[in-house]
Amino acid sequence: MKSHTLIKLLLISALPLLAGVAGAAQPAQLALDGKALFNEKCAMCHNAFGMGTGLLARRVDPAVAELEKRSDLTAAYVERAARIGILNMMPITRADASDAQLAAIAGYLSKGKP
Repeated sequence: MKSHTLIKLLLISALPLLAGVAGAAQPAQLALDGKALFNEKCAMCHNAFGMGTGLLARRVDPAVAELEKRSDLTAAYVERAARIGILNMMPITRADASDAQLAAIAGYLSKGKP
């Protein structure tokens, strides 16, 4: 009888710990935040003062050189441009960003346009 009581107490004391684990954000969910991924993997070159933005501003209207402010990007274009690279931009490999991560970044930059 005492062993059953001990087991019940152990299970009851573990419930708050299990609830914390179940409610915690999973790494896969965090990894698919397009804005966070853009900041982690792209912003060093493509933020307002990045080299990519500066080089792009020489080739297109400087008002659309900053990718986050553009409204004409599609997800397909962003993914293709990232994977093959454009002019000075090196291709982004799957080791740099998985297909799911790149899709999240593309979704963020395209504002949902496929």
